[in-house]
Amino acid sequence: MTQAPSHTAVRLVEIRDEPLDVTEVVAALDDDAAGGLTLFVGRVRDHDDGQGVTSLDYSAHPTALARLREVCDRVAGAYDVHGLVAVHRVGHLEIGDIAVIVATTAAHRGVAFDASRALIDTLKSEVPIWKHQRFADGAEEWVGLP
Repeated sequence: MTQAPSHTAVRLVEIRDEPLDVTEVVAALDDDAAGGLTLFVGRVRDHDDGQGVTSLDYSAHPTALARLREVCDRVAGAYDVHGLVAVHRVGHLEIGDIAVIVATTAAHRGVAFDASRALIDTLKSEVPIWKHQRFADGAEEWVGLP
């Protein structure tokens, strides 16, 4: 799912079922005026809350892309960023797969760090994307459901 950017600093906002690419994100933020680029890559880890995780699936509500766009526009408007990217994976993911990438560029590193932190934290709390975890002992758990 792709939606055209509305805030000029928002360069790429997608929810996709294909593997995510850090190189694509960095290229989307190429800007000679940006002195700082902050990149966060969220990966599938092999544990959660003391339990071994074997794999997971992400599902997105039909409104997820629009909500992600709203979050990106809000963060871009609140911080003096030159560029902003947010891409999230859906579907089946294995340990080590990239689940989410957020990145921002700004003239100075402090703004880039602050904006990226706000972007990932707000994405996690407001965008309706849910995680179905499978544990080594056969148990399963949904995370992030309303």
